[in-house]
Amino acid sequence: MRVALAEDGALFREGLLMLLQAAGHDIVGATADGDALLDLLATEPCDVAILDIRMPPEPDGGLITAERLRAKYPDMGLLFLSHYAESHYLMRILDIGTEAVGYRLKEKVGSVDVLSDTLDRIRDGEIVIEPVLAKRLVERPRGEKKGLVASLSERETDVLKLMAEGRSNNGIAGQLFVTPKAVEKHIANIFGKLGLHADTSENHRRVLAVLEYLRAQRDDD
Repeated sequence: MRVALAEDGALFREGLLMLLQAAGHDIVGATADGDALLDLLATEPCDVAILDIRMPPEPDGGLITAERLRAKYPDMGLLFLSHYAESHYLMRILDIGTEAVGYRLKEKVGSVDVLSDTLDRIRDGEIVIEPVLAKRLVERPRGEKKGLVASLSERETDVLKLMAEGRSNNGIAGQLFVTPKAVEKHIANIFGKLGLHADTSENHRRVLAVLEYLRAQRDDD
């Protein structure tokens, strides 16, 4: 996979380059700011661009750069990295796009396996959200449900909340004191009510379902 990197922290940038090389990725270049990344990608195409959210030319330069990249290269994947789990950054990322994007904490991508899995999923068009970010939004008090999410039963909403926390089917079953088969049935109902059909992978549909829930939560602000 061809990967480009923009990160203004020299130490983290070098460490991430070592991980990418160890994973066998083709690094087309590494820059310290968004403008330099845009110049690089004008001549060096890549599959996924990795961006530090807080970098030059603005305090949130990674997001500004990503908006420009998505406009010029709509098929390019975008992986956002940050030291902090910020809900408002996730919302801005969702405004940039809901396909082939990811938001991970820097401390969570410190292994070849995790980083490669994240990049592979983004390249394949999926959305990768740091579980702690989804969990934080889910736990915030909100008003009534909106849109398609309003069609879910109370138990289906409970399942969707736990999905947003990044829990597996078995983990959801343990939290709700039901069988994994019951969880599978609830998830199938959620997919159907949200219009998420089997033409995409189950993992991707799970993420899209969570995004629908998060959008409903955001609409209550």
